[in-house]
Amino acid sequence: MTDNHRAAAARLLEAYASGRPCEPVRDLVDGLEAAYAVQSLLTEHWLGEGRRITGRKVGLTSKAVQRQLGVGSPDFGVLFADMAVPDGAEIPAGAVLQPRAEAEVALVLDRDLPHERHTVADVIAATAFALPAIEVVGSRIRDWDITLADTVADNASSGLYVLGNRPVPLRDVDLRLAGMVIERRGEQVSTGVGAACLGHPLHAAVWLADTLAALGRPLRAGDTVLTGALGPVVPVSPGDVLEARIDGLGDVRAAFAADDEKADDEKEER
Repeated sequence: MTDNHRAAAARLLEAYASGRPCEPVRDLVDGLEAAYAVQSLLTEHWLGEGRRITGRKVGLTSKAVQRQLGVGSPDFGVLFADMAVPDGAEIPAGAVLQPRAEAEVALVLDRDLPHERHTVADVIAATAFALPAIEVVGSRIRDWDITLADTVADNASSGLYVLGNRPVPLRDVDLRLAGMVIERRGEQVSTGVGAACLGHPLHAAVWLADTLAALGRPLRAGDTVLTGALGPVVPVSPGDVLEARIDGLGDVRAAFAADDEKADDEKEER
C-alpha cells in the first residue's frame, strides 16, 4: 500500500461518512492493481467496524459498458450483510449516493469454489439455488464521472441489493434465455435477457470464481454472487418502487423512500 492508496481510500470514506460525493480518485490510483488495493483498504476498514462479508458482485458484464470504459473484462466488489434489503422494504432516502438500479441473477452457493480454473459445471454443482435480484448501485464519485480505476476503488460502485424470496434450482431455469423486465408504476423502464450478461450469468460466476481464487480469497459456501446486469441501468428518484421480473425466477421489488423535504412541502401545501 502507498500513501496515494491511503489518500484515495480516505477520500472515498469521507464521501460515505458525509453523504456528499467526492472528486474522482484516478489522480491517486495508477492502474487496476492499485484500484483493487484501495478497495481492499476499504474492505479492511469496514471489517474492522464489524461488518460481515456475505458474497461478491460482478460488474461491467455488459460489452457496451466495457467499451465505454475501455476495458475487456468485468470487475468485482464486496457484498456486506448490511447492504442486503428485504424484498419490498423501504430504502431510506440518502442510503445510496446517486442511486441507480439494475436487475440481476443472484446465485447462492453451498460449496466452496477454490480451484485455479473453474468450469461451468463446477459453478452449477456449487450453487444451491438462484434468486432474482435488484442491485442498487451508487457512486461516491461526483456525477458518476468514473473510469475503471474509480469504480473498482469505490467497491465496484456498490450500494445495496435486494433478493427475491423463492429459491429456484438451476435445473429448473434456463438463465441464458431468461427474459428480464423492470417496471416503475406499471411502465417498462428496462428490459434484457440472461445472455446480455457475458453471454450467460454462469460465465460471469466462473470469471469471478477464477479471479478470487487467484487472489487467495475464493468464493465460499453460503456466499451470494450477484452475476451482473441483464439490461440497462435505471435512474432512481425518491418515492420510486421498482419491480423486476426474470423468467423462471420470479419477481423482486425495491422501494425508495420519498424525499423528506419534498414530503414536508407537500404536507404544508395541504
